[in-house]
Amino acid sequence: QVQLVESGGGLVQPGGSLRLSCAASGSMFSINAMGWFRQAPGKQRELVATITSGGTAYYVESVKGRFTNSRDNAKNTVYLQMNRLKLEDTAVYYCNAGIQRGPLLSDAWGQGTLVTVSS
Repeated sequence: QVQLVESGGGLVQPGGSLRLSCAASGSMFSINAMGWFRQAPGKQRELVATITSGGTAYYVESVKGRFTNSRDNAKNTVYLQMNRLKLEDTAVYYCNAGIQRGPLLSDAWGQGTLVTVSS
């Protein structure tokens, strides 16, 4: 079993910045594509950003230009740098990863980290 642990959430004022990290732990695995999702109170979980195994990142329009998705394959970690945060960014952020063990494919979800943007 592969575990994903998110960190870096917290309380920040509008216009501030946070960096989220998602670290994968386990053995005998590799990570393919990864993605960030978020779920605001009373709303459905939505995609925020994805990043391919080669490091190509994609973003939804609402965060494009403000968020930067990157990964460090040597550390099995993906990062989401969030700048110019808005009230609408308040949500629990979840990391998702495609996992490969030999010929077997699966996915994993982190437990989430809360980002609260408030003045």
